Amino acid sequence: MPTTQKKPVVIVTRKLPDVVETRMRELFDAKLNVDDTPMTHADLVAAAKTADVLVPTVTDRIDRGVLSQAGPQLRLIANFGTGVDNIDLDTARNRGIAVTNTPGVLTEDTADMTMALILAVPRRIAEGAAYLKDAKNQWAGWSPTWMLGHRIFGKRLGIIGMGRIGQAVAHRAKAFGLQIHYHNRKRVSAELEQDLEATYWESLDQMLMRMDIVSVNCPHTPATYHLLSARRLKLLKPTAYIVNTARGEVIDENELSRMIEAGSIAGAGLDVFEHEPAVNPKLLASDRVFALPHMSSATLEGRIDMGEKVIINIKAYLDGHAPPDRVHPAMF
Repeated sequence: MPTTQKKPVVIVTRKLPDVVETRMRELFDAKLNVDDTPMTHADLVAAAKTADVLVPTVTDRIDRGVLSQAGPQLRLIANFGTGVDNIDLDTARNRGIAVTNTPGVLTEDTADMTMALILAVPRRIAEGAAYLKDAKNQWAGWSPTWMLGHRIFGKRLGIIGMGRIGQAVAHRAKAFGLQIHYHNRKRVSAELEQDLEATYWESLDQMLMRMDIVSVNCPHTPATYHLLSARRLKLLKPTAYIVNTARGEVIDENELSRMIEAGSIAGAGLDVFEHEPAVNPKLLASDRVFALPHMSSATLEGRIDMGEKVIINIKAYLDGHAPPDRVHPAMF
């Protein structure tokens, strides 16, 4: 009688869409987190000790403390997310543990939300919506000078990070009549620059001084931590806006909140924060900050696509093939 091969143990740290979890159960000995309670450090250590494959999310800290206690059977960390700043890549590599992520599938969703914030902050959309919903207010009707915002057509948009998402933002912004400027580690192709009518700035400082809106679309790495430092934030015009759908750690949040409160920056649209899930109360209290709870990639379609990428990476690796989305420290 033929023996059935034992399924690999795959531990998933958070609740994923049902269709993704069902497929994981079919293919693997999948241990699911059906109540979506975030795992503690001790829980992650326990998972690393027993899993063949660990599927964390971007909020799970897979640090040296977790990886140093991983069992010898842990072969792959298949991150449910594009950013991998939650994983100690060097320690994983030294222990022979492969790491994969889910690039590409969230590009359009994140770019859509970035564009929404670019529109929302100068046009004071959150303020207007909140005013109508507040029962204490009695709207008197249209007025020629009430709730005035600022036009975005013709303004200069400075994109920090011209990868997939930055380029998708640029295409959208161009359609709205914004002038596209960008700073990136590497200059994009001449063809793309021509298509976007984009201006490249080798110096981030020089670009920041001239922009009306700045969009942060770069990953969080040691090199980009507080890339928008207190010194750089002070380079911005007092009429400038900042939009961040990348990672909160890229901006010095304390300085940003101080400058918004002082009127040194016109406002900000933020989907990410430096100390998530904690949010600086000064930012939440400001009428000039449009704050969202890290939801720029939150579409059902996007989450399912992420799950499918995770499954493909796991299957490819366990079948002895190179996973399509393997991460190397040098990439970040």
